[in-house]
Amino acid sequence: MAQLTTTATSGVRGPRRPDTPARAGRPRSRRRTLTPYLMLLPALLLELLVHLVPMLGGVWMSLLGLTQFFIRNWTAAPFVGLRNYRLVVNVNNAAGADLLHSFAVTLAFTVASVGLAWLLGVTAAVLTQNRFRGRGLLRTLFLTPYALPTYAAVITWSFLLQRDAGMVNHVLVDQLGLAQDRPFWLIGNNSFVALLVVSVWRTWPFAFLCLTAGLQNVPQELYEAAAMDGGGFWRQLRHITLPMLRPVNQVLVLVLFLWTFNDFNTPFVLFGRAAPRAADLISIHIYQSSFVTWNFGLGSAMSVLLLLFLLVVTAVYLAAPSYWARSRRRSDA
Repeated sequence: MAQLTTTATSGVRGPRRPDTPARAGRPRSRRRTLTPYLMLLPALLLELLVHLVPMLGGVWMSLLGLTQFFIRNWTAAPFVGLRNYRLVVNVNNAAGADLLHSFAVTLAFTVASVGLAWLLGVTAAVLTQNRFRGRGLLRTLFLTPYALPTYAAVITWSFLLQRDAGMVNHVLVDQLGLAQDRPFWLIGNNSFVALLVVSVWRTWPFAFLCLTAGLQNVPQELYEAAAMDGGGFWRQLRHITLPMLRPVNQVLVLVLFLWTFNDFNTPFVLFGRAAPRAADLISIHIYQSSFVTWNFGLGSAMSVLLLLFLLVVTAVYLAAPSYWARSRRRSDA
């Protein structure tokens, strides 16, 4: 007993445990921390190679007078600075006026296409929410336009919209008698309507798919409680369905807007290299400025301005909900 007391009071400590396992665990934990980043590194490098490098090349080309005379040796194109940007934003010259008209057509087309696609998607999702015989087959048919390849679907529509041999005019004029003369759908002012119909037909199944997935997360008890309180279909739609689908709609509307505003395949396959003025989307306009008139510097400047516009729209769209939420909290306080 005295020996133990002497040992304790003298400050002599007993044998320490080896800390080798603790030290060995640190490199192991570091490897676990770095493993996800190392696995993402190849994808990040490929993403930079595929997107960032061409983007920087397009910005550099927009600062050059790159025309058909410098195609073989584009590094010899003269540096013109912001001259291409001044040309495309000046509405008093031909290039600026045409770009403004194309932007207005694209904006109207995008708003109409996204609105109609969302309306059809939410209608079909709500109507097929409850179980009934044949629901699976009906959902499959609804998703068929989205599953078809773009070129095959749009080429089929180009045949359907032909003036003399198209099925659309055959039904409208010959069978229903809604018009006396066969209208032109692929030229003139009707080309905007034709492009809108094809775009909505291709995009609304995607909206239907996203909204159907969102409706699976809505508790059925909410509808049962609303029905017991006397709430009909429209009140349930307004106070339960649409509020519960708000997170899905925020992402869906943004994705549809970006897809539709940048859509190149649909007008190119439907109209060819030269779209009618009524359906002159900005993607086709940039293509014509670059590969038809061979002014790549001007086309690159338009592409950069289009990218900046979409970035601003995306940033404002994503920041708006939080801004309104903070404003509502301040007003409630």
